[in-house]
Amino acid sequence: MKSIVIMGVAGCGKSSVGARVAAATGMPLVEGDDHHSPANRSKMQQGIALTDADREGWLATLSEQIRLHPQGAVVTCSALKRTYRDRLRAAAPDLLFAFLEISRTDAQARVTARAASHFFSTSLVDNQFATLQSPTGEAGVLTLNAMQPLDDLQAAVTAWLATYEETL
Repeated sequence: MKSIVIMGVAGCGKSSVGARVAAATGMPLVEGDDHHSPANRSKMQQGIALTDADREGWLATLSEQIRLHPQGAVVTCSALKRTYRDRLRAAAPDLLFAFLEISRTDAQARVTARAASHFFSTSLVDNQFATLQSPTGEAGVLTLNAMQPLDDLQAAVTAWLATYEETL
């Protein structure tokens, strides 16, 4: 199977959708949040937005994870900028992306609801939207409404992946 990145701003459901897609496909899950450095996690907890330089090591680690799974993996990663996506694509040129599109209001509500159990500061949601370069229209990108039920999102991503497998 091809690897896929479940992407979008904080609160869009990357981890939830990624876990379900991994379970449905049997591919390993690479949870992007698990690969942030302690320094980056600390910055985000303090409400300090990450810079491109801060993200460099994280993207390198995720790229290596993609290379380590040539049979395919489900990777959760915000992949907010085209340059970040291109960095990941360099690890697997046929890499696919599922973009979970969400409104600022809905993302803020979700991030606020999980604030007690997640390191990401609610004050950073606006920065996520300021950084986001929508991937809609790029090759190998499926755009979905993040507010759809999880089962529907998983089914859409899994069906989309299957169409790529048929062409192999």
